[in-house]
Amino acid sequence: MSEEKEILLEVKNLKTWFHTSGGTVKAVDGVSFTLNKGEILGIVGESGCGKSVTAYSIMKLIDSPGKIENGEIIFDGRDILKLRDKELRSVRGKDIGMIFQDPSAFLNPVFTCGNQIDEAILAHRKMSRKEAKEITIGLMDKVGIADAAYRYNDYPHRLSGGQKQRIMIAMAIANSPKLLIADEPTTALDVTVQAQILYIIKKLQQENNMSVMIITHDMGVIAEICDRVAVMYASEIVEYGTAEEIFSSPKHPYTIALLESIPRLDNVRERLPVIEGDLPDPLHIPAGCHFAPRCKLADKNCTLSSPPKVEISESHYANCFKIN
Repeated sequence: MSEEKEILLEVKNLKTWFHTSGGTVKAVDGVSFTLNKGEILGIVGESGCGKSVTAYSIMKLIDSPGKIENGEIIFDGRDILKLRDKELRSVRGKDIGMIFQDPSAFLNPVFTCGNQIDEAILAHRKMSRKEAKEITIGLMDKVGIADAAYRYNDYPHRLSGGQKQRIMIAMAIANSPKLLIADEPTTALDVTVQAQILYIIKKLQQENNMSVMIITHDMGVIAEICDRVAVMYASEIVEYGTAEEIFSSPKHPYTIALLESIPRLDNVRERLPVIEGDLPDPLHIPAGCHFAPRCKLADKNCTLSSPPKVEISESHYANCFKIN
């Protein structure tokens, strides 16, 4: 009998829409999932599918013309969507840390890296700047910044992409959060640095029994460190399960196509399979299954009505008409 795990985050029927002059973009439309304490959840899908909007919705960082239209985001027993601004500020950066997609855009160029981490600490803890600096140097060392005491006084422009990402991680974990959200943490980094960043995230998660949500389009990242996987397509989660279930027994045609497009050393082919077509226009999402226009198995029924949620196991489901 499997051990019952405690849920840290539960997202229920989340809908985040953007009301533009051209119409309404339903960026996230009815997304639901859970994340247990001490687990790593990967949300994977093509660019534009709604992964990052889901993450920003959890942090309640959606700006106009975006609006969270519906749903619940239950974090550690509280609905984030019902929290007041003061309560939200105590959650962001303290209970939930976030690694943003582009550290170069997020880090302030006129403040030293050390000072920016200091501010993240002082915003939530009462201590002197000297004490904060000591913690900051320790964090920088922990995430692999060489000669941390010297680098404390460096400005962001003096750091490489990998070093900036390490600074972002140090800021995100500065207050020992219960949940770390990493939005494309390895984008634009070379393969060696990617591996180092993933190792740091995994090590911190194990040391602190921290829950982690990783947003990525890279199935290799998912395979490397995730316990559970949510596959997103065109604003919806189409398949959810443990990493083992998703990689060994994928059920949704989109998940299967994603996995088939990954290069494999044990199966060298002249040309990798590709998913024909493009993501649908977000202003004109097709009726029925959103993946139907690109799906080789689709029939008329797939284009008329939304597919059912099919439970493959207690931990694995997919939304599809074609699952036996």
